[in-house]
Order: sequence, then C-alpha cells, then structure tokens
Amino acid sequence: MSVGVTDGPEVVNFGCRLNIAEGEAVRAAVRAAGVRDTIVFNSCAVTDEAVRQARQAVRRALRERPEATVVVTGCAAELEAERFAALGARVVRNDAKGLAASYHDKSGASTSSARTDLGDRAFRQPFALRLSKGRPAFPYTPALSGADHARAFLGVQTGCSHSCTFCATVLARGVARSATIEAVMDSARTAIDRGQREIILTGVDLASYGDDSGTTLAELVEALLALPGLDRLRLSSLDPDRIDDHLFALLTQEARLMPHVHLSLQAGDDMILARMKRRHRRAEAVALVARLKAARPEIAIGADLIAGFPTEDEDMFANSLALIDDCDIVFGHIFPYSPRAGTPATRMPQVGRGVSRDRAAKLRDVNARRRHGWLDTQTGTRATMLVERDGRTGHAENFAALTLAAPATPGSIVPVRIGARDGDRLAAATLEDLGA
Repeated sequence: MSVGVTDGPEVVNFGCRLNIAEGEAVRAAVRAAGVRDTIVFNSCAVTDEAVRQARQAVRRALRERPEATVVVTGCAAELEAERFAALGARVVRNDAKGLAASYHDKSGASTSSARTDLGDRAFRQPFALRLSKGRPAFPYTPALSGADHARAFLGVQTGCSHSCTFCATVLARGVARSATIEAVMDSARTAIDRGQREIILTGVDLASYGDDSGTTLAELVEALLALPGLDRLRLSSLDPDRIDDHLFALLTQEARLMPHVHLSLQAGDDMILARMKRRHRRAEAVALVARLKAARPEIAIGADLIAGFPTEDEDMFANSLALIDDCDIVFGHIFPYSPRAGTPATRMPQVGRGVSRDRAAKLRDVNARRRHGWLDTQTGTRATMLVERDGRTGHAENFAALTLAAPATPGSIVPVRIGARDGDRLAAATLEDLGA
C-alpha cells in the first residue's frame, strides 16, 4: 500500500505498479472535480488478503474521518462493489476512476455517499455482459506516477484477454487494451522533463501491449529509447511465451533497457501450469532464462510464483521449489493461492490455506537464500545507481537494492562501488567519494 503525495487529494494505492501509476490520474481527477475532504482508496484484488486489507482501510477511514467522503475504486471495488457500498463508501469503477465526473454527484456538485450514475450503470451489468462487449466504454490512456519518486511508473496497458483459471483480473479490468505509442511518449516526456531519468513500463498484461492496435511492446520500447533524456528503461512482469525475437534482442543488446527481467511463471510443474491455463511449460521457461543469460549474463531474473494451487501435491510443489534454482530466480514475488470468486480454480479440489501458506513460506525461504548468495557476488563490483529522493537509497541496473555511505543528489545516476550485503541490501559508495 502506498499513500500519494500530500500536496493534493488523499489517494491510497494498494497492489501493483499499475495502480501506483493510475493513482496519479485519480489524484488529478479529484483535483479537477474540486471536491474537498475526500479520501480515495485505489484497491487491489489479486488475493483475498488484498481485498481484506482494502476493506479494513475503508472501515478505519469511515470511523476516524466521519466528515470525509470515502471513495473506493480499483479492482477490489470492481469485484465487490456492493460490499464496499454497504460499508458506506462511494464506489467508482476502474474504467472511470480517472474521470473528474466520477467524483461529482449526478447534479455536478461535490461528492456524496451515493455512487455516481457512471458507476451504477457499470455495476448493473453482469461481468459476462461487460466482457462480451469487447473493448470497454473508455479507451485506455497512459497512467503516469507522480514526481515523488526518482523513477516513474508508466502504465501503458490494462486488462487481459487470457483466461487463467486463478485470476480475477479479467473480471475487474476487462479485456486487454493499450494506449497509443504517441500517448505513451507524451507521458514519458512529462516524466523526463521533471527530472525522472528512469521509467518503468507497467500493465496488467504488459507483454500483450499493442495486440489491440497492431503494434508490439518491442516497437514501443524502441520508440521510447529514442527520447532524449531517458537513461534507463525497465519492464514489469512479462509472460515468457510473449518474448519474441525482437523483444529478446532489445533485452539482451540494449544497454539502456535494464538487465532485470521479471517473468510471470506462476508455477514450475507442467500439470499445474496446464490447470492454471498458462501458455508456457516448465522447460520453455528454463530454456528462455538460459538463453537470456547466455546473451547477457548480468541479467537478474524475477518471477511471480503461486504456492498451493488447487490439486498441487508434494511432487508438484517440489517442481516449483526447484524452479527457483533452475531459473536462477533472485527476485521472487511469491504468494499463497487465494480463491477468487467467479474463477474456475475455485471449483477445483483445494489444498487448504494452511498448506498454501506453508508452501509459500518455503518458496520465500529458498528464494531469499538464492538472492543473498547472488547479492554477495556483487560485492567489489562497480555499477550505476539511480538515487532515490532520500539521497541515500536506490537500485543498480540489475535492480539490486543499494544504500549509499554518503548522500548523493536525488534523482541522479551515479557510478558506485558495491560493498558488503546487509540483509536484502548492499552497501555502496560513489566513485567520486572514493576518489576513483
């Protein structure tokens, strides 16, 4: 969960980087609406725990800020609108959260506890009807995070046209659609003009960027790298089956595209992958990582992994556990399987939440050991570091977390020598401070 900057409307973002980027559009919409004393919770629904946290935050705000208008938007609000409305919050649908009209009542006055007509129309339609219409009512426009971080998160795509059996994202965000390359470049220029020299492209299904408009993620990357002032570009989670030759070449040959590839793997057992309706198999993921590292050895691998998917037995789990080593995963995004209402996986034989939590803990432990071993190999090497707003912390090209011995200019990219590991972070000193 992250809270927006304090120089405007109060926006609390939960979940993914795309939500962080879209939170700035929410802030601008609330500001444009001219409403006062409004708290917006931009929720996440990737797990039932994420939804629970959103409900808890809403209840607390309603209790502690009775004079404020509490608004809930995002994926949890899309899936559980009635529950949030019953708490006394106003609900704004995902596709409308960047519109100023969503934060007015139907007369155009300031917000009230009633939902907007826009939201009511959306929620009266069943999910199946909304999905069958194909492209949603509102085209997707790029979502750019604020200036409170040295890096800019740039949402270029939303929705998903796949049907993974565990995922409610398609219910919450509809089918995949992309912003135009021209619109993305305009947003990128805004980030560059305000001094952000690294941009992270994000989306619900980033690798599908352009499927709805006849372009590709690789073409977007090439266009962005042509912009003056953009020193570093990073990509969020990618489906392994969608890394084509063009994107592979950029990932392995373009120095400004950071050597940090995060893959949406989800599991390391072929039967579980099939039951998830994933579009790759274990051997393909392992082969892809081997190819990436052969072409660019410094690439650090991250991955999404789900523990305790329905029907997962000990042997199947062992295959996922071994995937951490087989794919050299140093940045694991690991969570226990969470049943999501309306998804096919809820009708499969469940392994139980206790088992899922225990297996997730084992995956995290194995991943932490591998990450620490990898971080230890960085000691004594040189890197460049993007310095965060605090002047002390930041990340190397491979996403290793660094802490400077002495402060540097926030937002700058400085050459450093890496020192010893302290937990999940590495000490670093600028070459200037070292006199090198």
